[in-house]
Amino acid sequence: MLLERIYDEDLAQASYFIGCQRKGEAIVVDARRDIAPYLDLAAANGMKIVAVTETHIHADYLSGTRELAEATGAEMHVSGEGGEDWQYGFEANRLHDGGTLAIGNITLKAIHTPGHTPEHLSFLVTDGAFADQPGYLLSGDFVFAGDLGRPDLLDEAAGGVDTRFEGAKQLFASLRDRFLALPDLVQVFPAHGSGSACGKALGALPSTTVGYERLYSWWGKYLEAGDEQGFIDELLEGQPDAHAYFSRMKRQNRQGPAVIGERDALQELPSAQVAGDIDDDTVTFVDTRPNNEVHPGTVARSVNIPAGTKVASFGAWAIDPETDDRPLVLLARDQEQAQQLWDHLIRVGIDKVAGYVTDLQGLPTAVPRIIQPEDLEDFDAALVLDVRNKTEHADGHIPGSRQLSAGRVLWHQDELPGEGTIVTYCQSGVRNSVAASALRRAGHDVVELDGSYAAWANWKASQPANA
Repeated sequence: MLLERIYDEDLAQASYFIGCQRKGEAIVVDARRDIAPYLDLAAANGMKIVAVTETHIHADYLSGTRELAEATGAEMHVSGEGGEDWQYGFEANRLHDGGTLAIGNITLKAIHTPGHTPEHLSFLVTDGAFADQPGYLLSGDFVFAGDLGRPDLLDEAAGGVDTRFEGAKQLFASLRDRFLALPDLVQVFPAHGSGSACGKALGALPSTTVGYERLYSWWGKYLEAGDEQGFIDELLEGQPDAHAYFSRMKRQNRQGPAVIGERDALQELPSAQVAGDIDDDTVTFVDTRPNNEVHPGTVARSVNIPAGTKVASFGAWAIDPETDDRPLVLLARDQEQAQQLWDHLIRVGIDKVAGYVTDLQGLPTAVPRIIQPEDLEDFDAALVLDVRNKTEHADGHIPGSRQLSAGRVLWHQDELPGEGTIVTYCQSGVRNSVAASALRRAGHDVVELDGSYAAWANWKASQPANA
């Protein structure tokens, strides 16, 4: 058996390629939309992808199940559990609790594990060449290394009302009746790692075991004592803010994400053409430099989505393709980087990219407004806005500031003042630059706190005690 983990550092998301070397067939679980890694793995191992499936209706990225099936002819399999309200809206084979998928001598058995979502499935994997019992569990967003999939996203991202409490009860039962009923030796491969907003304390390890989680997880003591209420209280406390784009992911994944098909290579665009489009406001320019390079000068009305490991995340904070259909023009060092940036963006459904430029020459420019920490107290701000997570705000913030996380500001502009200047900050300035650029593009007068909260806290600590 071949089992490969394909990990996306951007969204802290794992998908799995499982192949039978004897038969030359493979299945992919929880695929992302840029499918080249799966096609490359299949080619390198002389395998054909014959099936694709997913553990649940994802909230943090667009599923690549349909994309991969279209490209390979593979059969699609999705959960048929969860009741009438949680059925997929596209044609695919429905999997129910106990249902199996066979890939050569490998068997995947679907186990209904509700809690994170009502329809959630986990997959027990048996390598028939070596054993007649399962040795692996693909746990999706059910059990992570050191944590559990949060049950409150249906409230936060899918418009549910107090579904978190029922989800927490289901999660307790799924752990008790399904997970802890497995042998301790079963290896657990989750769909997310450290940095994902699908839990509050995910570990960075790529896998764990049933026995390890039984003994050392935060939740083990509650299951051992049968303390459902204590489990629910700790599970729901301190969950991070859900990004607003999660709601769009849920809806699109449920109905079936659009299939893009093979994409043409992005082309470098003439600066005169891009300048005209910017003046006409028919494109959105994406400045991909770090915030310290953006602050001395950037393109007018651009958004800052720094190149690196968080392009999909930051892109989904700054751009809502449901309300803004203008194509993007990317700042990239070359065609290869432009293509990589596009790969990240399509993972969150930002598909329309017109092309790229390699510098800002000939483009209309603007200088973002910045304020120093020592000048903030006397500045006439309509609002001082903390765009960090609510847990960060609770641990310490600038007095009088209001918290609204960077992943939510664009969708909650009704909570911002209609007039006056908004001063924004995060912890170090990176998230702040993304959020501030999105708000400026939306028409707000925004000034960024230079160095953000870390700089303000250092300045404050340097002041005399009676100052």
